[in-house]
Amino acid sequence: MSAPVLTPGPVAGAAPSGRAGRRGLPASGAGLLALVVGLLSLVPLAVVVQALATTPWATTRALVLRPRTLELLTNTAALVGGAVTLSLVLGVGAAWLVTRTDLPASRFWHAALVAPLAVPAFVSAYAWSSVLPTADGYDGALLVTTLAYAPLVYVPVAAALRGLDPAQAEVASALGLSPAAAFRRVTLPQLRPALLGGALLVALHLVAEFGALALLRFPTLSTAVYDQFRSSFSGPASTSMAAVLVVVSLVLLGGELGLQGRGRYAAVGRGATRPVAPVRLGARRVPALLALTALVAASVLVPLVVIGRWWLDGSSSSVDPGLLLGTAASSLGLGLVAALVVVLAAVPVAWLAVRRPGPLSVLVERLTFLGTGLPGIVVALSLVTVGLRVVPGLYQSPVMLVAAYGVLFLPRAVVSLTAGLKQLPPVVEEAAATLGLRPLSVLRRVVLPALAPAAGAGAALVFLGASTELTATLLLSPLGTRTLATEFWSHSSAVEYGAAAPYAALLVLLCAPAAWLVARGGNDATRRLP
Repeated sequence: MSAPVLTPGPVAGAAPSGRAGRRGLPASGAGLLALVVGLLSLVPLAVVVQALATTPWATTRALVLRPRTLELLTNTAALVGGAVTLSLVLGVGAAWLVTRTDLPASRFWHAALVAPLAVPAFVSAYAWSSVLPTADGYDGALLVTTLAYAPLVYVPVAAALRGLDPAQAEVASALGLSPAAAFRRVTLPQLRPALLGGALLVALHLVAEFGALALLRFPTLSTAVYDQFRSSFSGPASTSMAAVLVVVSLVLLGGELGLQGRGRYAAVGRGATRPVAPVRLGARRVPALLALTALVAASVLVPLVVIGRWWLDGSSSSVDPGLLLGTAASSLGLGLVAALVVVLAAVPVAWLAVRRPGPLSVLVERLTFLGTGLPGIVVALSLVTVGLRVVPGLYQSPVMLVAAYGVLFLPRAVVSLTAGLKQLPPVVEEAAATLGLRPLSVLRRVVLPALAPAAGAGAALVFLGASTELTATLLLSPLGTRTLATEFWSHSSAVEYGAAAPYAALLVLLCAPAAWLVARGGNDATRRLP
């Protein structure tokens, strides 16, 4: 008997969106707020375009088409292609092992696989360059960035796997498909939003990555833009390369949008309430455990051991405890404020994208992603320009620094909230409105409680990014403000590895609770859906 053919596509029983949700919340207010957020995200890009517009076209063309730019573009594309591919393989494989098999201590492995989010990429680069001085160039950059950013794929895929109805895969198996074929033809298409969202975040972070690549001596467009901007802000060479980076980001955003398709993934009702029957690994259990152990050791244990060794044995390991605690307090405060502000800004963007799909909502959502594709120094110097010319009172103020964090990390919150809303049937809002609740009451009593786990995960991701951000913090922080990331970078750049180690250790310790919240949020988000 030939195997039956199952058509990949939307979840069976998926609720219609758009038209069905029109009686829930009004679009005008949320749409206006989302548009404002999207336009504010464009400020750095507008500054780059304005600087580019004042440069003669012949000069721009010569700079863009020169061999050095092509070499940097090739390096960037090779790193993005390699690291995204490896992140997808590692993220999906690890998520399947943890959520769908009888692997022992799955809760421990889930936490351990999310833990690399607490280790900034530049700290991991510092550790690996200490262990393997030859781990530089493309190979070192591929290793470090994959280990650092693979959790951005693992987290949404694991959450999506926990929320899927196992009945469909079971039906496919009953109809004759092998477990591998059922996963490929039934489960994998339903993971498309999580896969594409995670891959897009990894790609955009790689395009903008600076600290790790500078330590590993692998030149890309972002490191070249940093060098050019540091020597001559708004010079033709720097603005032309920043424009190339913008084009790369637009290509990534367009590609993700094209692959996303029009499928809808919200199921009517509570979905799967019974536990998924785990796949028995049998003799494959030992290789699976060894693989996960190697992944966690490379991404977490190596940096922690190296930090400890440098702290204990480094010749420059003396540190001022007062300064150390002061920088930790600055990082904590800035990270918390940024997380709160960015999640609030992301709510209307995510709601518009999911509940009012259309050209405008797609445009607004994509606008918020552009800032992530720009290096932090471009965003920072663009805001410096705006601050000096338009709002001088905000120059080197916490407001401007948080605004830079918003531009850089807004997609983290948008992706989390969008994923949560896509699994919240719009009929819930309709029912609340039909029962007499006003729109704000629907938002406060129905939508926001259901989105709390996704919002918490998004806030934790923003906190992780803001508390470890380097270049924008160096340029925009108020006078006298130091953070753990800037102090670590200052000492490591001066080859004072012993002095840098305490800041790296406290940075990892500060980020650990947020990483734990991301891990817990991914689980809770799937358990509390109505």
